[in-house]
Amino acid sequence: MGQVISVSLDRRHRFSKAPIEEITLIAGEGVAGDAHCGVTVKHRSRARFNPTLPNLRQVHLIHAELFEELAGKGFTVGPAELGENITTSGIDLLALPTGARLTIAGAIIEITGLRNPCIQIDRFQDGLMQATLDRDADGNLVRKAGIMGIVVTGGRIRPGDAVEITLPEGPHRPLQKV
Repeated sequence: MGQVISVSLDRRHRFSKAPIEEITLIAGEGVAGDAHCGVTVKHRSRARFNPTLPNLRQVHLIHAELFEELAGKGFTVGPAELGENITTSGIDLLALPTGARLTIAGAIIEITGLRNPCIQIDRFQDGLMQATLDRDADGNLVRKAGIMGIVVTGGRIRPGDAVEITLPEGPHRPLQKV
């Protein structure tokens, strides 16, 4: 079982978010007060394409272990700096299948896919985007900049909360970018 290391939000569309004491998740919308909260897509690039699409990126999660990996490559990155709402520890988020559910303090987040790193990561620290990408043994691209989810059941989440994983029934569907 993993745990929450940090929670964050930002009311404006900025790259990094501000760590805070707790966040409130709203079912079907996301993190209360965050710029990406809403039923329809809120990420600017996707909203320009089609603002009526469902918001599959209501909550952004990153595993703190990524920060350690990036430190080994010469980068200094901490919780909330890559724009995530929830930083976890002790969970291999990238290995979760589509549809996995994370229960945190009664709130439930259903995983929809991978965050697709964009050029904003390089604006934060030059070369960081490439450092969040890798290749698997078959040469397939591996995106390490976190996962995205939707809020199934709302609630309040704080650092130190335990994270319980429930895997979906049926075949394992690997995460794809959303």
